[in-house]
Amino acid sequence: MSEAKNSSLLIPHYFMRFFITFTYNGTNYCGWQRQPNGTAVQEELEKALTTILRTPIEVVGAGRTDAGVHALNMVAHFDVADDIIAKMNKSVDCRPLTVDNNRLINNLNSLLPYDIAVKKIERVTDEAHARFDALSRKYEYHIITHKSPFLKEQACRLHFPLNIELMNEAAKVLFEYEDFTSFSKLHTDVKTNNCTIMEAYWTERGEELVFTIKANRFLRNMVRAIVGTLMEVGRERMTIDGFRQVIEAKNRCNAGHSVPACGLYFIEAEYPENIYI
Repeated sequence: MSEAKNSSLLIPHYFMRFFITFTYNGTNYCGWQRQPNGTAVQEELEKALTTILRTPIEVVGAGRTDAGVHALNMVAHFDVADDIIAKMNKSVDCRPLTVDNNRLINNLNSLLPYDIAVKKIERVTDEAHARFDALSRKYEYHIITHKSPFLKEQACRLHFPLNIELMNEAAKVLFEYEDFTSFSKLHTDVKTNNCTIMEAYWTERGEELVFTIKANRFLRNMVRAIVGTLMEVGRERMTIDGFRQVIEAKNRCNAGHSVPACGLYFIEAEYPENIYI
């Protein structure tokens, strides 16, 4: 376990790690990650945790969402010293140390803005990492083709029809490749543009058209670029072979435009069962 010393008492304290799962509407935020020029979701979550636990808390997220992107089950990890947990449990000698999840969640939700809500908090192993231990991540992109006062910032509105059958056929092509340079934002600092896509399909869900995609990792702007290119197929302005050629070109300029952020949702991240305590 990682440990730190209390300078006044010279008593070693051990840090326990927790996963926190939460949801947010990204409309009013500059994204998940802390930014110098706007309010981020990470900033609001850290501020609430620091206030409740009465000690500085930093969180590390499972991924990074851009301005206007939403999340249904975002995951982050944070560390808390055992003496803080003991005080929460009102017993210095409390063993094993646990967190009163319902109380902590309720307190956090009372402090957080209306558009961020904590769903659960779980103890994990000391080495568990919200970003690096994720086995997969899943996103959805939501589209509407009519005016809706209730979905203005929660879905992308289109003014033209799409052929969902053609888009599903094109989506199957994604499974044939690993290098998705054509769908990556330019000049990023990643070492590889290879990803393994596990799911990719379109469905009609009530009044919305939803694209679901799951992969071991995603590149910057990847989902929005894929959706924009698949829409070209759905409008019958690009063939399925043309979609394949876009991927093989490994050139962002060959792909379609990036669709608006408002329709994109981080759905969930999956982790190995053995990291949970």
